[in-house]
Amino acid sequence: MHRTEIPNPTRRLQRGFTLIEIMVVVIIIGILAAIVAPNVMGRVDQAQITRVHSDISALDSALKFYRLDNFTYPTSEQGLEALTTKPADPNIRNWKPGGYLDRGAPKDPWGNPYLYLNPGNHGEIDIYTLGRDGRPGGEELDADIGNWDVE
Repeated sequence: MHRTEIPNPTRRLQRGFTLIEIMVVVIIIGILAAIVAPNVMGRVDQAQITRVHSDISALDSALKFYRLDNFTYPTSEQGLEALTTKPADPNIRNWKPGGYLDRGAPKDPWGNPYLYLNPGNHGEIDIYTLGRDGRPGGEELDADIGNWDVE
């Protein structure tokens, strides 16, 4: 007796993708990435600027509390470190144990420390970052951002 093979219905449904179908999907993903990427990159840059403004506001508040306790802002030489470590100056008698910043002095989004001047060039004190390039001046993300820019 000769036995005839019965076709397996699941075997017919197991079909792979053709090269053209795969290429169409890759092209569609590429087009979507080209549209979405610039929008996302712009948001990252804006988030960094927003973070700088937030950090500078927090540092400004901490410096005001320091001034309330000690009747003066830290000197430029003492810098922002005076918010986390008590300066050696004997005139600083009411320094808050534990400091004025919960997590230490923050760094800007590009990994550089914030800068501080007393007296400042733009006001009584200046708190600022040199931007992405870490050099004075610049434009857009490379521009200096300071407490004179923060509302």
